[in-house]
Amino acid sequence: MLQRVAVIGAGAAGLCTARHILSRPNSFAPPVVFELTSNVGGTWCYDERIGTYDNGWPIHSSMYRDLRTNLPKEVMMFPDFPFDPQLNSFLPHQEVQRYLEKYCQSHNIRPHIRFSTVVEKVKPFVVTKEDKEKTTTWEVTSSDSSGFQKTETFDSVFVCSGHYSDPHIPDIPGMGNFKGKVLHSHSYRFAEPFSGQSVVVLGAKASGLDISIELAKAGAQVTLSHGRPRLTFPLPSGIQQSSPVVAIEDDGSIRFQDGSMARADVLMFCTGYNFSYPFLDGDQLGLEIQDHMVSPLYRFLVPPAFPSLFFIGICKIICPFPNFDCQVQFALAVLDGSVSLPPQAEMEDEVRRALHEKVECGVQRRHLLIMDQDQWEYCRTLAQTAGFSPLPPVVRSLYEEVWRQRQVHPENYRRINYRLISDTEWEVIN
Repeated sequence: MLQRVAVIGAGAAGLCTARHILSRPNSFAPPVVFELTSNVGGTWCYDERIGTYDNGWPIHSSMYRDLRTNLPKEVMMFPDFPFDPQLNSFLPHQEVQRYLEKYCQSHNIRPHIRFSTVVEKVKPFVVTKEDKEKTTTWEVTSSDSSGFQKTETFDSVFVCSGHYSDPHIPDIPGMGNFKGKVLHSHSYRFAEPFSGQSVVVLGAKASGLDISIELAKAGAQVTLSHGRPRLTFPLPSGIQQSSPVVAIEDDGSIRFQDGSMARADVLMFCTGYNFSYPFLDGDQLGLEIQDHMVSPLYRFLVPPAFPSLFFIGICKIICPFPNFDCQVQFALAVLDGSVSLPPQAEMEDEVRRALHEKVECGVQRRHLLIMDQDQWEYCRTLAQTAGFSPLPPVVRSLYEEVWRQRQVHPENYRRINYRLISDTEWEVIN
């Protein structure tokens, strides 16, 4: 019997899952891909609207108009599907969207996608056979744009719905006193409306820094408020740094951690996103689903109690498309029986131990899913266990070079173009 797989989301992770399922027709039936919007691409699919779609569902994408990738296409690509070599290394989001559409077309995925369809419930159904062996099937309830609802049964579910659509807004005492405009970067699209305004940007990671530079160039006065070590590289005039915002006073002024005060027209939260899976019941799955954490997940993929449910791309600070590719191939090897997972208790222990070690090293709970330097060993282990080709070393080498460049020239590092020469070497091209 061919296994039936449901894939939730037709962004990069969902398309990658569908592509690998379709390449294994002896083990898997063609997948059913459920997509909330009317197009592929997930967060790369730019939508100028904010708030909700016409059908009342929240706008999914957090893409802003002038975003360019902060990784070069040479390390961003799926390992078996290069970008057009004519393109620059750092791409506007439209090119990534085009790439995902080509990937979809090249692997003939579109016929298997149900667009404008929301997944409302994913529920496990456990049957104990006579030999005491348990099998799990999954009931997936979805509804289309006309509101027609149906429930279908699958052998496995891949959750590929991303984690850049539910804005995380930290609790700041006195927020109700602020007199200006409050928004999250999820609802930011372009800088012109903020020209001539004073904007406090909360958070100095990739989007906070990027958006601050855009705002300053458009003539806003920006205060970049963050709790990280002071940024030492040159920032455009129009950006000053400050310590974290700790409260909004009764008169609407902003108090910072160092005791200084300021007034502003706009508070812009670049404070990340929450994990949100309204279609899953965490308790039922033995999972704790919190704003910044989903646990326990063996290999950041599988709930130990339900090893036919997979979360693709849940980690942060990774090389996304290559990471998804490794995860999907490992997951399918589990499903087709070529990889055996340890018993449930053993998987739970391993996850608990790994998280405990991170906490002991001082990692905050909300940062436990940040992979960063661990991603290379992680992908190598998945490849080794499941018997597929590991990522070539050049991916890591170029990723780390770009990371270095970004620390030194946050405004200019995207002007450099690269070319891969071999599995181990890259070069700069003009």
